[in-house]
Amino acid sequence: MTNPKLMVYLNQFGQIRNFFGDTKVSSFIAGGVAGAISRTVVSPFERMKIIFQVQSAGGNISQYNGVIPTLTKMWKEEGWRGFMRGNGSNCIRIIPYSAVQFSVYTISRPHIDLLIPNDDPQGQYATWIESARRMTSGGLGGVMSVAVTYPLDLVRTRLSIQTATIGKDALRAGTSLPPSKVTQQPQGIWSVTKQVYRTEGGFKGLYRGIIPTTIGVAPFVGINFAVYEYLRDLVLRRSEVTRTQPTTLEKLTMGAISGAVAQTAIFPFDVLRRRFQIMTMPGKLNNFGANGGNGQYTSVWHAIKSIVHNEGMGGLYRGLSANLLKVIPSMAATWLSFEFVMDILRV
Repeated sequence: MTNPKLMVYLNQFGQIRNFFGDTKVSSFIAGGVAGAISRTVVSPFERMKIIFQVQSAGGNISQYNGVIPTLTKMWKEEGWRGFMRGNGSNCIRIIPYSAVQFSVYTISRPHIDLLIPNDDPQGQYATWIESARRMTSGGLGGVMSVAVTYPLDLVRTRLSIQTATIGKDALRAGTSLPPSKVTQQPQGIWSVTKQVYRTEGGFKGLYRGIIPTTIGVAPFVGINFAVYEYLRDLVLRRSEVTRTQPTTLEKLTMGAISGAVAQTAIFPFDVLRRRFQIMTMPGKLNNFGANGGNGQYTSVWHAIKSIVHNEGMGGLYRGLSANLLKVIPSMAATWLSFEFVMDILRV
């Protein structure tokens, strides 16, 4: 005789499994998990990249030079916490950011396929059309994820630099506070959010820099998804044995390549994003040599012209080497974690 309670439990379990097995739900969950894991792994490099980006040759003497010297300086001045500074706010941001990104990509694919038809799947342009579809869906996911989580990105940037030497020196130069008070500036996520909201124009302050961010993130995510999916298809197509999944090493390699290609392509916009995010911070750290060395950026185009004029073309790629050290393992971990969680939820 069948136990009625057992049947109820089995039915409920089946419903739960079907819910999490839905591609839309599983991609949302897997994306969030993948984002948190990848960002924590590369937190020291993420902070180092931000510090490099906001050091301006036009306004401040560079106090952080080179990857190893900078990591050493961070360790000596702040210890282990220096490596993890801003990672809490980054994880709070990256979980919904990555979740929205992957789920929007998954949900939008059928609709994008209708908008960009491919009448000849075996034709010479089939690969290009498929890549265009992937880039469009990925770009849409990037735009949506930025819109949802941008204030947390701004707060994370502020937290990342305010305890670094450049942040403390700039604050000393731009405030009447005694040195003992300046060293007490590190604040929590909520405190910084309230401070920006109250003193920098409300929501406008929290979304400062969102235009260059969106311009950079949309193609980054699009290129990242397109390159990874292309490499995935290529690996499976050229495999000597019929299989549906790449190996772990292949996933890591494909993620690393896709991340490196995408980040190098859009890096100048990442520099602009960081500059705009700290432009209204107290002190002289925000003096990037704009308006003849004594002002702030008034637009994205003005920022680009000012950076090139005062720092050369290299200013648009300040921190790229440190960022690649972060992006390569980060995207490798992201794609591996995403596919791993998706496999679990599909069971």
